[in-house]
This record gives sequence, structure tokens and C-alpha cells, in this order.
Amino acid sequence: MEVEIELGGYKYSFSKRKNELDEMVIKFSKILNEEGIKFVIISGYIAILFGRSRLSEDIDILVEDMNYSKFHRLWNKLDKDFWCIITSRPEDAYHTYLQTGHAIRFSLTNKIIPNIEIKFPKSELERWVLKNPLRIRVDDFTMPISNIELQIAFKLYLGSEKDIEDAKYLYSLFQENLDRERLNSLIKNFGIVDIARRYLGWNYPK
Repeated sequence: MEVEIELGGYKYSFSKRKNELDEMVIKFSKILNEEGIKFVIISGYIAILFGRSRLSEDIDILVEDMNYSKFHRLWNKLDKDFWCIITSRPEDAYHTYLQTGHAIRFSLTNKIIPNIEIKFPKSELERWVLKNPLRIRVDDFTMPISNIELQIAFKLYLGSEKDIEDAKYLYSLFQENLDRERLNSLIKNFGIVDIARRYLGWNYPK
């Protein structure tokens, strides 16, 4: 499949073989679009989308906070191709999980892994991410993802080996066109100046 993204005034374009995660994300995203639901794809899948070769069991998606009626329509639409791993009752999925700050997971029928985790934004940062997505074109479909600077900083903040490798991969791929001021601010706010210096060779301003 063809992947295109514009970052810092430079357009990146490359081809990659569409994998199971890509197919699942596109199918799920199209349903969200059909239902008019704002969403943004975050976390580890972004590095995979841009060609990092690693396994992943889930895809994380922030969706707008919505009323139960709208969620129920989404549930019914998803039910044709997906099933909720957490509960079979849409009222429980909404009231017991989403409305209390917990995520729910969907997978393709008769599968558990991989799966898609959706949740409502809980923090100001997550609300900002949802309002300020980066658009990426995948074949003839455009999907919203979290901005690259935030992904790099947040992955370093999480600090697992997998997360750090994701951060290093994204940084090496896009470093010439990153918003340095934004990345500096995020590195400072997450308290990861030393970590960024260690793993990215980041020259944080004195």
C-alpha cells in the first residue's frame, strides 16, 4: 500500500506491504467515519504504520466523548465485523467502561489478537491530541494520527524497550522536519531531558 504524510513542509511517500493490523485499522476507521465520530490513532501502531517491523497485539484509538445513543449506533455498525472482547452488552461497554475512564477492546469476529482499544479522552493532553490530529493518506483513505513529536516524547516517557525503540525509529525517520520547539516543550513537560539525550542524542537547550 502507499503511505503519504506531510510533515514540516516535506512530503514523505513510501510503499509497504499491507499487514493484518493495517487492514483492521482501515476497516475500523471507515466505520468511525461513517458514523461521524472524531477519532485519532495513537501509540505503537504509528511506528508500525511507518514501516517499523515489530509485532503488536493492539491498536490504540482515542474517540470523542459521545452520548449513549451515538455509541449504540456505532456498536451496531461494528457488530457486523467486530466483537467486543470486554463485554457483550453495549450498555456495560458505555456506562461501566468508557464513561468511567476505562477502555474497551474490539477484535475481528472469532479473534482476540490483534485487537483495537478505544477510549474517551481523560486528560487535557488527550483532548488536545483529538482536536489536533495529523492526517496521513493510506492508499485512497485518509486517517488521523497523533502528531509525531508527541509520539516520540510519550514513548520515551513510557520507557519500555519497545517504546524506546519506537521513539528512536520515529525520530530517525522524521528528525529533519520535526517541530523542535514543540518537541523541546514535550520533553521538558514529561521530565525526560536526560532520556532524550541518551537515546536520541537530543541537544536540549540550556
